[in-house]
Amino acid sequence: MPRTLEAVVDEQGNVRLLEGIRLTGAHRALVTILEEAPGLHVSETALAEDWNRPEEDAAWSHLQPARSS
Repeated sequence: MPRTLEAVVDEQGNVRLLEGIRLTGAHRALVTILEEAPGLHVSETALAEDWNRPEEDAAWSHLQPARSS
């Protein structure tokens, strides 16, 4: 079954997967080059660690619309 994995391709064309994978034998793969810089994902991940905390939710809760029961 096909599976999509995130990877980074460097200037020399080396492909580095961003997660581990276990395969039984050699497999074919297709690589699609995206137009965005890989650093954007790295900073998004780092910021998500800070932003996705209960303390952050509490700090910004006054800006959320009121929930009706």
